[in-house]
Amino acid sequence: MTALGFPAAPLRRAVAGLALCLAAAIAGPGAGGAAPGLKETPLFEKAVEDGRLPPVAERVPQEPLVVDLEARGRVTGQPGGAITTLAAKARDIRYLSVIAYARLVGYDEDLNLVPDILASYEVEDGRRFTLHLRKGHRWSDGQPFTAEDFRYWWEDVALNRYLMPAGPPDFMLVDDKPPTFEVLDETTVRYTWSKPNPRFLPTLAKPLDPHIYRPAHFLKRFHARYTDPETLAQAASRQKLKSWAALHNRVDSMSDFSDPELPTLDPWKVDNAGPTSRFVFSRNPYYHRIDKAGQQLPYVDKVYVDIASSGLLAAKANAGEVDVLARGLTMADIPVLKQGEKAKGYRTLLWPIARGSEVVLYPNLNTADPVWRDLNRDVRFRRALSLGIDRRTVNNALFFGLGMEGNNTVREGSHLFEEPFRKLYGTYDPDEANRLLDEIGLDQRDGSGLRLLPDGRLLEIVVEVEGDMTMLVDTLQLIGEFWREIGVKLFIKPQDRTVLRNRAYSGLPVMTAAPGLDNAIPTPAMPPGELAPISQYHLSWPKWGQYVETHGKVGEACDMDKPKELLGLYKEWLHTTDAAEQARIWREMLALHAENQWTIGTVAGAIQPIVLRNGLANFPDKALYSWEPTALIGIYRVDEMFWDRADRRVAAVQ
Repeated sequence: MTALGFPAAPLRRAVAGLALCLAAAIAGPGAGGAAPGLKETPLFEKAVEDGRLPPVAERVPQEPLVVDLEARGRVTGQPGGAITTLAAKARDIRYLSVIAYARLVGYDEDLNLVPDILASYEVEDGRRFTLHLRKGHRWSDGQPFTAEDFRYWWEDVALNRYLMPAGPPDFMLVDDKPPTFEVLDETTVRYTWSKPNPRFLPTLAKPLDPHIYRPAHFLKRFHARYTDPETLAQAASRQKLKSWAALHNRVDSMSDFSDPELPTLDPWKVDNAGPTSRFVFSRNPYYHRIDKAGQQLPYVDKVYVDIASSGLLAAKANAGEVDVLARGLTMADIPVLKQGEKAKGYRTLLWPIARGSEVVLYPNLNTADPVWRDLNRDVRFRRALSLGIDRRTVNNALFFGLGMEGNNTVREGSHLFEEPFRKLYGTYDPDEANRLLDEIGLDQRDGSGLRLLPDGRLLEIVVEVEGDMTMLVDTLQLIGEFWREIGVKLFIKPQDRTVLRNRAYSGLPVMTAAPGLDNAIPTPAMPPGELAPISQYHLSWPKWGQYVETHGKVGEACDMDKPKELLGLYKEWLHTTDAAEQARIWREMLALHAENQWTIGTVAGAIQPIVLRNGLANFPDKALYSWEPTALIGIYRVDEMFWDRADRRVAAVQ
């Protein structure tokens, strides 16, 4: 037993989700109408002939999702071949689940939510969600995908105190109460809350799939309700685990690809387990999508993920060792990537990154040092630090002058954007910065011109940062020069990511630096959680976030009026499905952030280089790159990519 430059059209589409309202009923596959006649995948022809696989008509759902490629400016592809990519660590193969982006419901390129794995869904009053599965849909091992897989996750995993001691995930609760769950028939389930739950569908579409279903037929053998406890205890002991629950949680790794035996609904399934320098993914014979020519997706038969040091990713791409690569490359790699294009037969696509700001300073309002805590909580201090940054110089020096200077906020072009969100206290005004610092009482200086804290210490800000994020470190070095002019000294403290996060959760840092808003192209129907003190991951108020996440068991209750306003607005958003009201709440929260500078942004709009081998078709030349909502490159449908060169489409023997 194993331990198992944002182009115009997309910019218009990015705000099309304003019409997205959870009170509306959405039905049908929304992709291509009736299924055409099916064609057998060349890779599987011999396996079908030998009886090792059923024919394609018995492998795809009775109503598969038919993708209309031509409607999106793409072409019908041809199956076969393999794609090679790179990852810096073995555990990073989990990002293939992100970019493969098979979801119950997911975002299309217009940022509208559409059924994907689901055949359809209906929403009543924003609180009753009826989900319809595709009849005949199967897991990658050929077993039926049914309502039982949803029941198993909800009743036997989410509500099991041994598997989930903290209870169901937060998006499944409304006012801390779970839904009523019903199995209506073999392919229909329903969740009903007493009040609207506008987070439910957007969470299903996130980059990290919450997987509110599990392969029950596989996991029951690891669950004490279905398998002899003594047998499970022995199995856990063999793997040096303390309980059946620990064993179940290790095996239940839907997004990690750590166990080749665990069934999946993704386009590719992993063939081998680590440790290894190459992970091999093969196409899922039971994948639910087809094209209008009757060909089952994905087009590409295999994906190879080679493990290489993060410092070698660009060099290996330059040497022609990859077919497609985005994650792990940065703007600094663009020159070396461009140099290898002609000789090695690839292109370097340059996509704008949809992030609120590439480098953001997070004054810690929960820091343990009482002097720094008082100072960080003074809005004049935060505004002064922001006004003391020459963003134009940062932009020209590190972003080729292509970035958008200002605050950490949503992008220009979004219907949620307003000019003050980017510019208020986000320009360079050292005179005003000096005035504000003097007004606070930081008007005493030492012989070198550095200001003194109220207790006599030098005004030296230690900014903690992940050591391997060179863009952050380079930007901080420039900011240090600007701040010196207003009497503030900056020290950079690089460290391991885990160490930094643990220190932040403990309230130790005075200030940290990290990227800004993950989602800078939100629609009003997307939860504004990044703007409220509800998570310990937000480095400006980790202890307030802990308090919310643990329902008061850990952390500190928010004790500042303006952040409390954010909490109140977020709660308002949680209780409405009205698009206009959602938009109002978003704008009020964005305005509060601009006024209060809880995060100090610098420059947004960095460029993400993406290496693409010549001959690999059906991939956009330019689009937005972001973690959320695009799931890196996921919403652009990598399962539709194919080789338009016959020599790259040779099918492997199955």
